Amino acid sequence: MKETSNPALYRRFLRGLALSPDRPAVRLGTQAITYESAHRRALLWAGSLLAGTPEPPTAVGVLAGKGVQSYVGILAGLYAGATVVPLHPAFPAPRTRRMLEMSGVSAVLVDDKGLAGLPDVLGDDLVVPVLAPEVGAVVPAPLKEIPLDPAHALTAPRPVTADDTAYMLFTSGSTGVPKGVPISHGNTHHYFGLLDERYDFTPDDVFSQTFDLNFDCGMFDLFCAWGAGASVTYMPPQAYRDIPAFMAEQGMTVWFSTPSSIALLRRMGALTPGSMPSLRWSFFAGEALRMDDVADWHAAAPNSTVENLYGPTELTVTITGHRWSPEETPKLGINGLMPIGRVHEGHDHLLLDADGVPTDADEGELCITGPQMTAGYLDPADNKGRFVEHDGRSWYRTGDRIRRAENGELVYVGRLDAQVQVQGWRVELAEIEYALRGVDDVEDAVTVTREGEGGTELVVFYTGAPTSPAALARELRRVLPPGMLPKEYRHVAEFPLNPNRKIDRGRLASDANVIERA
Repeated sequence: MKETSNPALYRRFLRGLALSPDRPAVRLGTQAITYESAHRRALLWAGSLLAGTPEPPTAVGVLAGKGVQSYVGILAGLYAGATVVPLHPAFPAPRTRRMLEMSGVSAVLVDDKGLAGLPDVLGDDLVVPVLAPEVGAVVPAPLKEIPLDPAHALTAPRPVTADDTAYMLFTSGSTGVPKGVPISHGNTHHYFGLLDERYDFTPDDVFSQTFDLNFDCGMFDLFCAWGAGASVTYMPPQAYRDIPAFMAEQGMTVWFSTPSSIALLRRMGALTPGSMPSLRWSFFAGEALRMDDVADWHAAAPNSTVENLYGPTELTVTITGHRWSPEETPKLGINGLMPIGRVHEGHDHLLLDADGVPTDADEGELCITGPQMTAGYLDPADNKGRFVEHDGRSWYRTGDRIRRAENGELVYVGRLDAQVQVQGWRVELAEIEYALRGVDDVEDAVTVTREGEGGTELVVFYTGAPTSPAALARELRRVLPPGMLPKEYRHVAEFPLNPNRKIDRGRLASDANVIERA
């Protein structure tokens, strides 16, 4: 059922509410939040946010782990007509503060962990009112608490337009400053409308949620499920010890994760034929997907349709998809990688040559324009080199080298720049190098990647005084989120140079695959 009128992202939850008022919207271990309960809480929290701030908040930060506060908090921010900015309590305080400042957050909703870390985030000079619903701890002075008052509960969500920003996510930036990506209600309206036509989700479906809520794929889980009146199930850390058992216990029917989950199941001895019979749909995104991995997954989930999804945050979660066929897919892949499929309806794409000029060749950098594309980064200075003009339209340069298969589908070949995918996170290698150069006794640093058992790993080579890996990791944790921390640190007297007298990153990448022995 494709919606054609109101573009508001929260309309998907309201649709689920009409279909499944008494069913769980979210499952959290032994707890469950029904659609009706989540709706009433979101109306109360949204009304309190509006009443507890001098002006209606244009952006609401949600600083919470996966729990009632995060899921209902996202909904409450949308109901308030504000931009939702999902934030991770485990991120370094300076990084979270920059996100708050950049996005113009004028109220923040927290859980216990978010509240505990908030004083470090705000410091002595940043004043942002705090809503701490259903949190046992008292909001400490001098933080300004927003009271939760039933008298201010909304009777309905506030209206929004297609151009209003629904949520804002942050990606890695090469200078140590995250890049804000605003996604509008119009972007999501087009995206989820297409997904409604492509998939047959129902109120009986149970979705996994392996992604953090500040990661765009987490929006797929939430709003595909909520648009169908289905349930989203939080994946607790202990569930990864036996994923098939957890799926069976929850009656899980829809799985979405990075491809590294396949390797995890294989290492645990759980990727066996027929081990995940309840799955109807299996989606993978965030990293290149190998065809032999898909074949093994499909054997373990024989009742499941498997799709490889692709898309940067700037293009609203995913922009292409390829459905696995044991007979046809292997004919289309390259280097053992599964195709990423065709660009979504309503979008145009072209390939660029090495000079950034459109080419008719079958391989080049993928460039896309259309209704899912963000209007640009929060800081327009970040647009340079990423958003380009062509034929009177703005296009997004993905930085991904793509090859066209014989049937017109696209196949991912590799990156053209220093940005990589690590466990689904898009990481600017230059940001890690920038952070390391700020560590005492480190003169310079180069970050490369290698393939490990769990997927892509980061390895750092640095010059200066030898420093213990633990000390380097400790310093980086102050400024980088956990997903961007290198797997290994190696000291070198100097970097190898290529014939052009530039740092030979290829040589370092090769060295990274050689195990050092004491």
